[in-house]
Amino acid sequence: MPRMLDVSDEVRAEIGDEEADRLLAGDNAPGSYDCTSCRTPGDSEAEHTSTVLFIGDETAVLAFAHATCLPSQVVQVTEEQLQGAVRSISGESADLAPAKAVPEQAVLGVTSGLVLIAGELHPALVVEPTGPIARPGSTTAGDDFLPLLIEQGFMPLTELSEVPPVLHGWSVLLAVGQLHAILQPHSNGGQPVAWWQAHQALQVTEGWRAAANKHQQVLLFAAPVGSIGRQPREDLLRDAIDKAAANGKLVAAALPLAGT
Repeated sequence: MPRMLDVSDEVRAEIGDEEADRLLAGDNAPGSYDCTSCRTPGDSEAEHTSTVLFIGDETAVLAFAHATCLPSQVVQVTEEQLQGAVRSISGESADLAPAKAVPEQAVLGVTSGLVLIAGELHPALVVEPTGPIARPGSTTAGDDFLPLLIEQGFMPLTELSEVPPVLHGWSVLLAVGQLHAILQPHSNGGQPVAWWQAHQALQVTEGWRAAANKHQQVLLFAAPVGSIGRQPREDLLRDAIDKAAANGKLVAAALPLAGT
């Protein structure tokens, strides 16, 4: 029986017409699968399903996702990330490692948590560098982290009373049930590029993932070094976010899930 599969032009270009046609005919496609985004079961015979091709330096892995979670697309990842994704699919855990921001090359700390706004829980990422971030090309000492983000469209917050506006062009890539990257628009208008990319995919809780799929967006909060710190509990994280906002050291935006 033909599957309800979507194979995008970019995926077809990578796997070839013959393989794409076999997938669409149901020869090589799975009936049931675990969605590579939300990790809940899917059925390509009963619901629209996207083919997602992860391409590393030497390896490529074809995965499947609910069409409501991710569109059919090609996702460029490092070979290390791809092996981490394969391990997570097979049930092995992946260790976390520091990631680097692009293009500033300062190490960013990224913390995930749920924040309560107007009585509703929202998935959030809190980004804080481990040191000051200078403007690219600058020879003077200083921290331009927040001004750089404001120039990109992030909004300064003094309190967390409402959901920040959506920043179009930016997105959060959640795949294989894990956080892989924060994407920003390409300066030349091409495919989005990674502003932050996990060295190995970042684990998120089921509650966080469920909230992300419900809202189809993630709230991103950013603060300069020393403003929030690594908080062990969500209530402490929220307190630190509120304090950073009150001190004028917080910017935020709502980022759509990648491809939505």
